[in-house]
Order: sequence, then C-alpha cells, then structure tokens
Amino acid sequence: MLYLQILYSFTSDDITTTIVPITLFAVVAGPLCNFQRFSHIVFWIWLHLLHFNVANQIIDPQEDGKNKSSRPIPAGLISLEDALVLRWALIPICLALSACYSFQVFGLSLVLTLFIIFYNELKAHEHWISKNFITAVGYACFEIGSTLIAGKDMSRLEPTAISAICLSLAVFTSTLHAQDFKDVEGDRLIGRQTLPIAFPNVARTSMLVALPLWSICLSRVWGVDTLCTLAFTGYAAMVGLRFMTCKTSKAARMSCKLYSVSGVL
Repeated sequence: MLYLQILYSFTSDDITTTIVPITLFAVVAGPLCNFQRFSHIVFWIWLHLLHFNVANQIIDPQEDGKNKSSRPIPAGLISLEDALVLRWALIPICLALSACYSFQVFGLSLVLTLFIIFYNELKAHEHWISKNFITAVGYACFEIGSTLIAGKDMSRLEPTAISAICLSLAVFTSTLHAQDFKDVEGDRLIGRQTLPIAFPNVARTSMLVALPLWSICLSRVWGVDTLCTLAFTGYAAMVGLRFMTCKTSKAARMSCKLYSVSGVL
C-alpha cells in the first residue's frame, strides 16, 4: 500500500491538469469504442505521466525541498537512489505496455521517452523556447496515444481526431506557459528561464488575448451555436483576466486549473 501511495504522490498534482483533460479528449476524439477501454486510457496516460514526473523530480530535489516539499523525495517517502532506479525502470514498462496495443502506440511511447530524456537529463527545461517546444510535442503524444487506445482501430486515427489533435497542439503551443506562472518563484531560484520570467508582461497579456480568440476560432471550426460560443468565450476571457490580475502563487495555481478546464471545453 505504501508503494502505491508513493507512485500516486508523484502524479497527484497533475490529475486535474493532465490526466482528466487528456482522458476526456481521447474519449471524444477516439471516439471511445467501448467502456472497457476507458480504464486502459487512464492507466496509459497515468503511467507515462509517472515516467515524466519521476524523471523531472530527480533532477533537482533540493529545489523541490524549498518550494514543493510535499513531493515524495523531499517528503522522505522515497530516497533519491530508489527514485533513480524507478525512473529508468519505467522506460521498459511503458514501452512494453504500449506494445500490447499497437506498433503506433509503442512508437509514441518511444518518442515520449526520448523527449523526456531531452527535457530533463539534457536540460531542455532550462529555457522557455526548448521547454515549450518539448512540452507541446509531449502533450500531443499523450493525446495521440490515448486517442489511439480509445478508438476501434488502434493503428490509425479518424480524420476528426487528427483535426482535433492539430488544433489542440496549436492552442497548447500558444498558451502552455499558463502552467509556468505557479512555479515562477522556484524557477527563478534555479535560474530557469520560462516565459513568465523572461517576459512577464507579454506572457500575461498573451493569455488574456489568446484564450478568448481560440474559443471563438474553435467554436467556428466545430460549428458550436452562438449561445455556447458566448459561454466558452466568456469563460476563457475570465481565465485570461485572472492571469493578468491575480499574481500570487496560490492564485496562479487556481488559474492553471481553470485553464485546464478551458482546454477540456
């Protein structure tokens, strides 16, 4: 039971911001061919998220100890040495699980593995350009893999799913720095150059502008009626305004969660 608690603690902060939105995306875009696949989708996403988070959290546990002390390594739930073993053991586990579905899902798992190494061990996370690029591609891999598992044919995507993933990638690439506002204090301590640190005013203004514009654009693409378009756009504008006006770490964490909900919508 303790082992499950440790594994869960590596990913608990990302349930509402990653697992839930990607799962819902896959269920709709797949579309879900039968309810039994739902648990497969959730587990595949969670396992690869665990892979990423363990790799990320062993990079600088001292920084986590100062700013995210509830994480498993600084909290003393697992030693750094054991976390290192887990980090590299997760690679064959993720690849083996993905191979059970299709060659395409296996390929996506392999791409994720390479990008996780690039992001963490090769320090792509230290500058906002490489960080944003790797994060966007990684998120797309999560969406493609989970959508393949959801669909009838796990070796190909439906045309609608391809369109949805391309649009999602465009939205995420232009707004993913929403996730960096909550970590500004810790990132500044270790010298990481995220967009909210390098260009704070541009980063905040872009959220206020981009979220409503994307809501209008996506509503037009998917043929959403006027009332729903107004509701989606109003919600996106509210979230964007929060990023402009609510600047504490606590407020940024809430804004990030609301941003994740807007991604689902």
